[in-house]
Amino acid sequence: MNACRIRFWQAHSGICSRTVQHPDSQVNALEFTPDRQLLAAGGYQHIRMYDVNATNPNPVINYDGLSKNVTCIGFEKTNKWMFTGGEDKTAKIWDLRVRNIQCQRIFQMNDPCTCICLHPNQVEMMVGDQSGALHLWDLRTDHNEQVVPEPDVPIRTVSIDPDASYMAACSNTGNCYVWSLVGGRGNDRVRLKPKTKVPAHPRYALKCQFSPDSCLLATASADKSVKIWNTADFSLRTTLSTENQQWVWDCAFSADSQYLVTASSDGAARLWSVDHGDVKREYQGHQKAIVSLAFYDGSAPV
Repeated sequence: MNACRIRFWQAHSGICSRTVQHPDSQVNALEFTPDRQLLAAGGYQHIRMYDVNATNPNPVINYDGLSKNVTCIGFEKTNKWMFTGGEDKTAKIWDLRVRNIQCQRIFQMNDPCTCICLHPNQVEMMVGDQSGALHLWDLRTDHNEQVVPEPDVPIRTVSIDPDASYMAACSNTGNCYVWSLVGGRGNDRVRLKPKTKVPAHPRYALKCQFSPDSCLLATASADKSVKIWNTADFSLRTTLSTENQQWVWDCAFSADSQYLVTASSDGAARLWSVDHGDVKREYQGHQKAIVSLAFYDGSAPV
């Protein structure tokens, strides 16, 4: 994805199978629906949803009238609702089961929302904001608590591993904070216990993502690299970097946790081998920075 164009790539062949225009604004976030039928794109004051399996270049669903930039998008695992966050200082829940999709609930913050991660229990959300706060929002009761790892330092990204054992969040200073997760089953709310602080990068950390097998954590940065950490002890496993790579804005693991796809300011997306640390394929064709991606390798959600 770049400022005005979204490209669909075949990961194994490197062939661009489809290009759709997104002329309204830059695209800040991309995410597939859980059934892989639609691709959601968040931009300035809107969300567009494209049919993945059609050749129609136009969005099939439009959400207009939002305020400011939509910065993050995600879905409940059975496709009942969508969540978004944005510069309007809110996290929103959208009911996807009604014909005229409407905003169902709003979580109001004092600062712009930078990131959201839905807990695997599907009833609690971690919401990060520009002030450096992480809000734990219980959707059952509307109860919320917050933790501030670095006051006045924006939280840029947050991720929870599929086993619901750890939560990681990265900040503008490049630090990665890790908490152990306790509870979160039945009616028991999730509790955070500080695990470790990893000085992951010397510049902005832009994305963190746990692997599907929960064994790895990837952190992407403005220092032009991605680092892979072992979750057993959060030691550095490998660093992914190449000569032409610039800021790395986004990344996603393959379903088997053996590969990582990255999006970079140099206009290229790359497929990396996690074990060998080398580039297996480059996806060239964008004329501007690639700042977001969505990846599905045909096996399981990534």
